[in-house]
Amino acid sequence: MAAKNKSNELKITRIYDAPVKAVWDAWTDSKQVAQWWGPRGFTITTHSKDLRAGGTWRYTMHGPDGVDYPNVTKYHEVEKYSRLVYDHGGTDDTPAMFQVTVEFSESKGKTTMDMTMTMPTPEALEETRKIIKNHGGNSTWDRLSEYLTKESSGKEKFVINRTFDAPMELMFEMWTNPKHFSKWLAPTGFEMSFLRSDIKQGGSTFYFMTGSGGAKMYGRAEYLEIKRPDRVVYTQQFCDQNEKISRHPMSPTWPETMLTTVTLAEEGPDKTRVTITWEPHGATTREELETFIKAKGGMTMGWTGSFDKLEAYLGDPK
Repeated sequence: MAAKNKSNELKITRIYDAPVKAVWDAWTDSKQVAQWWGPRGFTITTHSKDLRAGGTWRYTMHGPDGVDYPNVTKYHEVEKYSRLVYDHGGTDDTPAMFQVTVEFSESKGKTTMDMTMTMPTPEALEETRKIIKNHGGNSTWDRLSEYLTKESSGKEKFVINRTFDAPMELMFEMWTNPKHFSKWLAPTGFEMSFLRSDIKQGGSTFYFMTGSGGAKMYGRAEYLEIKRPDRVVYTQQFCDQNEKISRHPMSPTWPETMLTTVTLAEEGPDKTRVTITWEPHGATTREELETFIKAKGGMTMGWTGSFDKLEAYLGDPK
């Protein structure tokens, strides 16, 4: 179990299904880092990179709104395949916002990334939390997962994480008890009701969602794997009121079947990290795959809205 964080530290842990060399190279090679660094919608241009203690990485982040953010990262420690320590958020004219320590370790072909962001004060930590949330900063580490998956397997996946102040058993209930599941899963502005709910391995559900103006969407799910207390895998399809498979009502080229993998991990006392991996399943056309890839920003907004609802529901479950 993780130790309690210091009041001026923010810790992030991710496990990537890739060897440590692949993760290290994705972090340190300028061409690779350009494929994933920054929140969704952001891109970067590297001007120079001197990967050594005392060296600097100069780059500009380009926001989706056209705003540029110059950055000068100064490296304090560089231990190949193992550890990076650097100052983040500074420029030639302004000091760094905080210091980052990243440690990489490999076990059974998977790499654990342990990151600690150390702020000058607890107040600075709270401000940084707000900035990360407002800009979707944690999606950076989701994009890294997607990039590593594509490099190793050629598959396109969508990944999103959120840490909740709840024990893992309770979070497992949120995903497997229909009473709870229906209260938060629907996107913002929609409500969800089950017409049939048999959430168990080999079971299935049939549900509908209603939105503003009386809009109604039907869907079905089939559960491929349920492993208490940390894993749920199911497929989803849109359908009509008779449970006949149909297409996305607002995107006819959306993949017919999606595979959802939910992984839960203990991140501290009564804290659980939820990782969602979403991908097209079964026969998928090139057009459907392109629709999926282009929709990752919208998927981030959709899952973020559902996670916000789950966070609120955990604070006052009915």
